[in-house]
Amino acid sequence: MNAKNAEIVSIGTELLQGVLVDTNGLFLAEVLHGIGIEVSYRTAVGDDRQRIHQVLRQALDRAAVVVVIGGLGPTEDDRTRDALGDVSGRPLILHGETLERIEERFARRGVPIPELVKRQAWIPEGFVVLPNRHGTAPGLLWEDGQRLLVALPGPPREMRPLFTEQVLPVLLERVGSGQQIQTRTLKVCGLFEAQVEERISDLLHTDHPPIGLLAHPGEVHVRMTVSGTQEEVQIQLEEWEKKLRDRLGDAVFGVDEERLEEAVGHLLRLQGKTVAVAESCTGGLIVHRITNVPGSSDYFERGIVSYSNHAKEDLLQVPSPLIERHGAVSPEVAVAMAAGVRSLARTDLGVGVTGIAGPGGGTEAKPVGLTYIALADAQGEEWCEHRFQYDREGNKLWGSQMTLEMLRRYLLKIRVVA
Repeated sequence: MNAKNAEIVSIGTELLQGVLVDTNGLFLAEVLHGIGIEVSYRTAVGDDRQRIHQVLRQALDRAAVVVVIGGLGPTEDDRTRDALGDVSGRPLILHGETLERIEERFARRGVPIPELVKRQAWIPEGFVVLPNRHGTAPGLLWEDGQRLLVALPGPPREMRPLFTEQVLPVLLERVGSGQQIQTRTLKVCGLFEAQVEERISDLLHTDHPPIGLLAHPGEVHVRMTVSGTQEEVQIQLEEWEKKLRDRLGDAVFGVDEERLEEAVGHLLRLQGKTVAVAESCTGGLIVHRITNVPGSSDYFERGIVSYSNHAKEDLLQVPSPLIERHGAVSPEVAVAMAAGVRSLARTDLGVGVTGIAGPGGGTEAKPVGLTYIALADAQGEEWCEHRFQYDREGNKLWGSQMTLEMLRRYLLKIRVVA
């Protein structure tokens, strides 16, 4: 089979209703593109057996590879197995090995197995079973002449390793070309999208620019896409990355999946520094992000959510007259919070964040989104002001992002300009 184009079919009424975002489809589209298979169509269909059958029949008529995500679970609205049987003309049969794996999984947990769960061991005759080591629903694979149909469970933690470990090798074998398409993403913080574009404008206006820009909350992703043999691809990626880094400098904080909190953690560990955080308007989001990094206990000592004025005074020793004179949302209070948490935790660095997340609470002098971030060390303190213009969740996210960026810049010895 010459797998040159693909269709991704996402199953689930929740996707159509906007309850869930199809991150699985995005993941598959990127991986397929990376091995030279063009994703010609992406389709979403609800939990209806007849409609799933129709969509799959249409997909097989127009794509060499069809990847179906979801609907393989144990409940009544999981209709993908039945639709696969319909489109293949094969009856569902009990797959003994899958049933044994399901029973063993429940036995290890010491939990009785519900009868409904056993439905996942019924598969269309003639399909290849792809064992799922992260869940009970196996993946399925079926070849129809020159067409390949793959069905995968919906939960990302099950779907992604199953696809990468068991489906991707099959596709690579069928692509059969020495040509590869690969991407690399540089992540930028501290610059707006327009500023990034201005710095790399000469690279964007070449005859065949392999570069695209995508703005995310608090950061900009610069994505390179190149093609060629494996050796050519690596050479091109290195060359383009160097060109971009020459123009963007220390605004680049990471590559591909690296997160800002990981970059900060790496610098803290490298320099042997410790940090504590006192936050108000961000409600613990900064601490959540820092501690999401494995091994963060090496450099993170504690976090305090001092949401009320009383908490600032009681926990961080922020003087009451200071709050009365300048207000809780002020550079003076942010500095006092940073110094207070540093003293309390006996860390190298202290961070203080205070602001107005909204939607209420703002005034003409201090509007919603106004946020002060302060950093304290043994030599003193510094602070910066931001005026975010988003909803409550957005203001909190940007507050956490700019706090981590200020910390990163400090560790790189680049002072933030307020």
